[in-house]
Amino acid sequence: MTSFPDGFLWGVATAGHQNEGGNVHSDIWFLENTTPTLFRERSGEACRAYDLFESDLDLVAGLGLSAFRFSVEWARIEPERGVVSQEELDHYERVVDAALERGLAPLVTLNHFASPHWFSAAGSWLAPDAAALFAEQADRVMARFGDRLEAVVTLNEPNLEQLLQAGDKLPPVAEQLKRDMLAAAARAAGAERYFASNVLPAEAQADFQEAFTVAHRAAKAAVQARRADLPVGVSIAIADEVALPGGEARRDACRAAVYDHWLEVARDDDFIGVQNYERTYHDASGEVVPEGPRNGMGTVIEPASLAGAVRYAHQVSGVPVLVTEHGIQTDDDAQRAAFIPAALEALGEEIAAGTPVLGYCHWTLMDNFEWIFGYGPKLGLVSVDRDTFARTPKPSAAVYADAVRAARAVPAAG
Repeated sequence: MTSFPDGFLWGVATAGHQNEGGNVHSDIWFLENTTPTLFRERSGEACRAYDLFESDLDLVAGLGLSAFRFSVEWARIEPERGVVSQEELDHYERVVDAALERGLAPLVTLNHFASPHWFSAAGSWLAPDAAALFAEQADRVMARFGDRLEAVVTLNEPNLEQLLQAGDKLPPVAEQLKRDMLAAAARAAGAERYFASNVLPAEAQADFQEAFTVAHRAAKAAVQARRADLPVGVSIAIADEVALPGGEARRDACRAAVYDHWLEVARDDDFIGVQNYERTYHDASGEVVPEGPRNGMGTVIEPASLAGAVRYAHQVSGVPVLVTEHGIQTDDDAQRAAFIPAALEALGEEIAAGTPVLGYCHWTLMDNFEWIFGYGPKLGLVSVDRDTFARTPKPSAAVYADAVRAARAVPAAG
């Protein structure tokens, strides 16, 4: 392994709705239970991480890691507008303290897609007071345990829909089902319209990008009003866009449509969160899928994609990078075990070349609820029995731990 900077954060990333279970006051829960629905199955008890977080943190610490990224679920803390649950704030404070007790730096995401049902029924992020409401949530989180956090991510992948549309990731039938589901949800909620952060119609993209931007800045201001030294950023979904001969214009157009807005916003932030899972190739005619072993997303497995995404994110934003998610969707854990050290080696070389990277969080700790795709996709270092919720580390978990140990053993450059 090449050297990594002193103080580099080695961690895993998780998300509340995908892991905790029973997020009944959220918009995603409401959409899962809407007819028709785009969700293949309901989240239900998820991985029961709400109750099992201490043993889950033991797993993380047992891998020799130093950071834990998780989301504080707004829908739990404010299940009804203006009704704040001190018990839920107590719960997340216990998670923060339990992480610190195990030597894990808490990295908190304020919104990992799921929002309160009442918020989405009242116009979601397009409502005039959306940013102010989000800032209030950020403030109450900071007031309770902001003094113990390592970094804050405001929004998780606010550019996800642009990425899906740029690559035609969802077929037209799915786009129509999305519209039908949102219309049905609005009727059921007695609302004029209904949205969720990761379920947005194509024609609303520009409006949501503007609204997300205002909300991000408002939340950042609220966080740093409480603690000016706390690093704050936004995390974006970003593929490593590669131009084949003649494909430069198409690659650049994709970057401009999907990433550049947020990379420019990040120029005023403390870091840019990079969430990378694939490399995309472009020639003069469009996107090209080369031959080679594929991951569960259907793209060629390319460990160096993370380094490429990190490089571009820093080039445009000018701020340090925090890898808030990176992993591989596959049922074959041997692929994951080979993928992780190769990706980290390439990342280390990028750091050695001068790109500042604060840390790396693997997505994800355990197989979980992958949104509209349900429990089918496997991205975890740990498997979860769907009946007993027993956790079983996969061989890739030990491989990741070994890679981290090896990276720490190499003297830092300079």
